[in-house]
Amino acid sequence: MAAVAVLALVWTPLHAASTLRVVVSIAPLHSLAAGVMRGVGTPKLIVRGYGSPHTYQMRPSDAAVLQAADLVLWVGEPLETFLQKPLRSLPGQARVVALIETPGLELLPIRAATSRDAHEGHEISRSGNSGHDIHSSATIDPHIWLDPANARKLVAQIARELSTLDPENGARYQANAAALDTSLDELDRELGRQLAPVRDIPFVVFHDAFQYFERRYELHTLGAIQTGPERLPGARRLQELRQQIVRQGVRCIFHEPQFEPPLIKVLAQGTGARLATLDPLGAQLQPGPQAYFEMMRANARALVDCLRP
Repeated sequence: MAAVAVLALVWTPLHAASTLRVVVSIAPLHSLAAGVMRGVGTPKLIVRGYGSPHTYQMRPSDAAVLQAADLVLWVGEPLETFLQKPLRSLPGQARVVALIETPGLELLPIRAATSRDAHEGHEISRSGNSGHDIHSSATIDPHIWLDPANARKLVAQIARELSTLDPENGARYQANAAALDTSLDELDRELGRQLAPVRDIPFVVFHDAFQYFERRYELHTLGAIQTGPERLPGARRLQELRQQIVRQGVRCIFHEPQFEPPLIKVLAQGTGARLATLDPLGAQLQPGPQAYFEMMRANARALVDCLRP
């Protein structure tokens, strides 16, 4: 009998498999949630591959997954507009968490569509908005995950939500969150060292998704050509932008896999600026706990490769 008791101690699981059904809107948040849930369960992801949270079309399978969810994690109304109506029709037992409301996040206001150049009259969306007062989520830039310091806050919030709904595995969630916090801190310092040599080299992004990343690593961005995927500049505007890119010595223009309008090549012609890709969602990556880290490192490499002489 003693031997049986010893075997029972050896094979007793350290945690219980969770039956909690967790659904996450976009891949970076899914990666963080998967890290917190590692060894307990696997969250479901809605927006996959090259889908954009700005324009995503729900499939019947997505609706079925949402209807069965116990916990739904999304950024919030400023980003995943396609989810607003489906989330209002969820059964009463589903808990919906807008992570943009996480306590302690550094939130940046949406950059103004344009900012005047006092001498030339040309326009471009610029950084520099610490004086804005944020009163509602409608005025907040929703790309909160692109700052690893924010990602650490998101991990802690996800762990709290999971522990509340699944207290049997609360200790495991908290331990995973603590390990993730350390890894994110290390990632933050790694990216800071990597990006330091190109900090002063000007660049432009096509879609205004990278303000948090730019601010975190003190990058010399001149801002975005457009503040949303639906607002494309016309021919006259493109000519003005091209002149400004030349005048300010922009070395790179970055687009995203989700938005690759042909006019970006037209814009770059004759400016000397290189074209490269930044991806705020990790479209080409396998979803999972490592996807967030791979995405952030890939973006840092893309910046360094394009901006260095």
